[in-house]
Amino acid sequence: MSETRARRVADQIKKEVSQIIGKELKDPRVKVLTSVTEVQVTRDLRYARIYVSIYGTPEEQEETCRVLTRAVGFFRSEIGRRIRLRYAPELTFELDRSMEYGEHIEQILKSIRSEKEGNA
Repeated sequence: MSETRARRVADQIKKEVSQIIGKELKDPRVKVLTSVTEVQVTRDLRYARIYVSIYGTPEEQEETCRVLTRAVGFFRSEIGRRIRLRYAPELTFELDRSMEYGEHIEQILKSIRSEKEGNA
């Protein structure tokens, strides 16, 4: 399988999962803003790791991630039907913490700048 094909499938999965979360998932526990930030698909298209960014408290983030993980069968069947893949990939949801990491780095840089300004 080519890298290009895997990337196209990943993009399609990202689009479909985003739509399902936004419009079709009826679970009341998913109360917070959830967006799919990235999808990584193996070259053989058997496995897909879906990174989600969830706006909310850490407890809300963890609960939403658990709900998405419990709904993997629904997501998998919908993706297989919509994208028309021979085999729908095994899906795993992971919380994307890159924004939190970026904020942490920004705070470190601000403290370094303020220390330099204080010493100057």
